[in-house]
Amino acid sequence: MSTTHSYYPAASLPINMPKKPGYYPTTQHHAYSRVSISPPEAPESVTTSGVTSYEPSATSSSYAGSASEYESSGAASGVDLMEYMGDRLNGAFDPMPLDRSLAKQAQTSGELNAKHRELLELQALAQRRLAGVRANFADGMKTAKEVQRDLQWTQKRVTALNDRAARKYPNEYTAASKRYPAPVDY
Repeated sequence: MSTTHSYYPAASLPINMPKKPGYYPTTQHHAYSRVSISPPEAPESVTTSGVTSYEPSATSSSYAGSASEYESSGAASGVDLMEYMGDRLNGAFDPMPLDRSLAKQAQTSGELNAKHRELLELQALAQRRLAGVRANFADGMKTAKEVQRDLQWTQKRVTALNDRAARKYPNEYTAASKRYPAPVDY
């Protein structure tokens, strides 16, 4: 009992086509008219034992030329499949969320760049202030050392004057020392 098998059904199925070029509603039901296109017919040389097959293993050497026969056949005349699939893809793809996310990304990038510039400005201001504080500190340290040298010089002069007064006027110096005692160093 021989049975004929085919990968395509005996009757052709309709393909959805848009009603108007450039108009693609979001719903897929009732939006397209139906156009029927038959699948390609296999030439007689391709059949093996009466069974139509589209598998490469079942083809004979004469099948190599049949691709051009299919392209020149009138089965799909009037329909450009690449254009049709491109139109379907354009109709199915909504670029608005992508545009919104791209705008949000650009806005966020701009805000980030502004904050980065602001941080750089604040860092430069902090560097300038730090340099000013260091200069003031160095100036203060220099002044403190000068004051310390002046105090040491004054202390030596006072000590020298006290010693000279104690040697030259010992009685008066002793009376003055009792009356005005020297401060105790802590």
